[in-house]
Amino acid sequence: MNMDARNQYLKVLQDRYFKARSKKEKSLILDEYCKNTGQNRKYVIRKINSPFFSRSKKKRIRKRIYDGYVRAALVDVWKIFDNPCGQRLEPLLKTEVDRLREFGELLIPDEVADKLKRISPKTIDRALKRQREYLHLNRKYQRRKNPLIYQKIPVKAGGWDRNLPGQVQVDLVEHCGQSSSGHYGNSISFCCVAFGWWEAEAVLGKGQELVFNAITSVRKRFPFEWKELHPDNDTPFINWHLLRYCEREGILLSRSRPYRKNDNSFVEQKNSTHIRNVIGHLRYDTEKEIEIINDLYRNELRLYKNFFQPVMKLKEKTREKGKIHRRYDTPKTPYQRLMESPYIPDETKSRLKAIYLSLNPAQLKRNIEKKLNKLYRVYQEKNNSQGACPFKKQIPRSVTSYVTQQELIGLHS
Repeated sequence: MNMDARNQYLKVLQDRYFKARSKKEKSLILDEYCKNTGQNRKYVIRKINSPFFSRSKKKRIRKRIYDGYVRAALVDVWKIFDNPCGQRLEPLLKTEVDRLREFGELLIPDEVADKLKRISPKTIDRALKRQREYLHLNRKYQRRKNPLIYQKIPVKAGGWDRNLPGQVQVDLVEHCGQSSSGHYGNSISFCCVAFGWWEAEAVLGKGQELVFNAITSVRKRFPFEWKELHPDNDTPFINWHLLRYCEREGILLSRSRPYRKNDNSFVEQKNSTHIRNVIGHLRYDTEKEIEIINDLYRNELRLYKNFFQPVMKLKEKTREKGKIHRRYDTPKTPYQRLMESPYIPDETKSRLKAIYLSLNPAQLKRNIEKKLNKLYRVYQEKNNSQGACPFKKQIPRSVTSYVTQQELIGLHS
């Protein structure tokens, strides 16, 4: 009997050996094996109890709860809400899945809908990993300061009350493309510190009067009164028009420290997610383009971002052995945070609730895409180009002007 035959024989007896209830039965099994193979008894005992010789257990296959139907529905919802992370998508699934089914945007059975409501943020990220892989997901001007007016406006760096509404940060985003020369469009972005409520307005140029009119216009769209306005040190904001207006309306006007973008961190983050990721980096310098952008800012985009885009708020930041640990609260939309605030009157809450119930996020998303396509078509017609990518950062031109070479002057023989 060769080695393989002896091992097979021992594996057959191994089941009987471990199921034996007494030492006498185990002894009889060992006697039988040693008599037939001629191997040493102690060697056989060590071998039969060895973990390397024990039968290989079948790998446990976990039952898949979130199958392909759930993943497909999850991808559809993820696209509707502008590809958020799992932490931000999870609270939306609990509130918006039934509404999307009512609107006819999500055709799924009740079983799949219940699974979407129970899925955790980590499982969402794992389920969307393949989809993400498939999608491949310095200021250029000099500040000219007037010392007198800058002394009248106090500097504020931090110290925000994150529960009190009315603290609004404002910033200007340029749409100059590759060159900052000439006249081009700018987006004025506003963000509330307490709720993350966002508004914007586009103007052609950086004139103080144009920017001032945009600020007064956007103020009417906010669902609460302003208590403080906080721009950076840019001259379109730091001027006597805005200073006198804030003094007359009882609004505190403060400013950031020079060259410290983090002092305006709330609105700076919105500049990336709400403007650059939507409008892009191309140059918009015509009235028609600014009109399309403003149509987007005043209607679908503000509703989509404020009612259906959850925001994560920092609860705690601790330092441990040189490493910073941050803890965030449950992601909520600006609308949800505003509805939970005790500082907002019931009349305003009921008005916002009526707006929320009338909105279809999928339809809003489609309307945004239509207007963006219209904007890009206008841009292509203006430049007679077809290959411009709006989301690719534009490389500044290294040469802004050309000098004509003069003819050489010399003595002729």
